[in-house]
Amino acid sequence: MRIIEVTEDLIKKTIPPRKSTSHKGENGRALVVGGSYMYHGAPLLSSLAAFRTGIDLVYIAVPKPLSIPIRAYSPDLIVIPLPDLKITSGVSTKILKIIDRGKIAVDAVLLGPGLTGIKKEIGILAYKLHTKGIKLVLDAGALYPDIIDKVKGTGSIITPHAGEFYRIFGEKIENYDKSRLETVYNYAKEYGVTILLKGKIDVISDGGAIYINKTGNAGMTVGGTGDILAGIALGFLAKGLSPIEAAFVAAYINGKCGEKLFVNKGLHYTASDFISELPSILRQFDKIID
Repeated sequence: MRIIEVTEDLIKKTIPPRKSTSHKGENGRALVVGGSYMYHGAPLLSSLAAFRTGIDLVYIAVPKPLSIPIRAYSPDLIVIPLPDLKITSGVSTKILKIIDRGKIAVDAVLLGPGLTGIKKEIGILAYKLHTKGIKLVLDAGALYPDIIDKVKGTGSIITPHAGEFYRIFGEKIENYDKSRLETVYNYAKEYGVTILLKGKIDVISDGGAIYINKTGNAGMTVGGTGDILAGIALGFLAKGLSPIEAAFVAAYINGKCGEKLFVNKGLHYTASDFISELPSILRQFDKIID
């Protein structure tokens, strides 16, 4: 069981360069599925964070009442209105038909920020998206006990905090010791997924190695930082990183944003502040090749 601390040097080696001859769509296309009658901000934060990773296109599928305000907030996002306030069989069918008919092409999908719905339908949607060769990040509303069986063996990224980890696997993780690392490693290996367990020290594993990330600070308990994290992971997954790479890069970058915000704002920043901070953190890793 190899334990690797995520460092700046590792991030530099992992984030891929961009070709000077690349065209639109070649640097990643992503879809965020989320939102509900109560949570409008979560999918928006995730989508904007994904865009800031440097991908080319971001689609956001949200309940129809949320589509107009989100369109008004950002002209950069391509908004797909959904016919219900939660995930139902009809909503799943619409998303899959849009993809099947070639109306959109995506490399990766984030399922869950602000999401509510029929648990069975969320799992079916995740499974069907994977069968189409689309990589997955599952967060928040998509993290329920049966989801793990739907994505078993897919390598999909799941991003639980300790409470969500207990909800999925039925095991409490409270101590920051070796047992925490071993537990994440064992479940990742058993189910063939990539787990990014959020906390004071993030633990990331796909059952092959364990990565620990120590960036961040106590201010990151503010609501929405998990949505930012999931969006960053989505962006790098769409750019072509492997699930484990996208997960540990996201943990590191999200934490570095929090650190910089703490210097400038103390404990008085919000998740929205991360969106404008991401470019200053990420630009040092930019590389362009012929």
